[in-house]
Amino acid sequence: MVETYKSTSNPMMNRPVVKAELVEWMRSSQTQVTGELAEVLNFAKENNIPVIPHETVLYFQMLLSLLKPKRILEIGTAIGFSALVMAQEVPEAEIVTIDRNPEMIELAKKNLAKYDHRNQIQLKEGDAADVLQELKGPFDLVFMDSAKSKYVEFLPKSLELLSENGLILMDDVFQAGEILLPIMEVKRNQRALERGLRKLFDEVFDNPKYMTSVLPLGDGLLMIKKH
Repeated sequence: MVETYKSTSNPMMNRPVVKAELVEWMRSSQTQVTGELAEVLNFAKENNIPVIPHETVLYFQMLLSLLKPKRILEIGTAIGFSALVMAQEVPEAEIVTIDRNPEMIELAKKNLAKYDHRNQIQLKEGDAADVLQELKGPFDLVFMDSAKSKYVEFLPKSLELLSENGLILMDDVFQAGEILLPIMEVKRNQRALERGLRKLFDEVFDNPKYMTSVLPLGDGLLMIKKH
């Protein structure tokens, strides 16, 4: 044992830190979105539409300011909030976003018509598995926030479309911790989702072809980069 820490080991190393009150602190104490983004966000909250949480918004803003991607692909538009966040941060970027939900598509179209002032965002309608086959790369950033069970299916084509130093982000991979449960303890209607995520983890974790990192932002954000 290293003598320096023999009697003064750091208890912080082995205790969880992402507690509910800390999440609330992260979401309330940091700079809030304003203006047009706030209008879209408030609509989402009022109508119970899931969008990326505030800590993820701030992370995206910082990451995008560093990466400065020229082309971004988003799988899962919803009402267009995250696409608008990205467009605001990198005004020179081209953003392609995909969704198949008719109601979300109509809401996204209204938001993009109203707030996408530079016409950066191109909305593709249809199943992502089909639309991906039609796209041409490279994309510097791919963000998935759609059917979690399909992430592993979208991965090969996303990697093919990814630029040499590009990054893939996949949202909501923790599933409130259910990824830790034995599969038979997961609710039956959630098992396909869980199996898809676990297949994804098996594919990318400890795979020499990829660098991965899982961040405790929102319900878990998985980052993948090609070696």
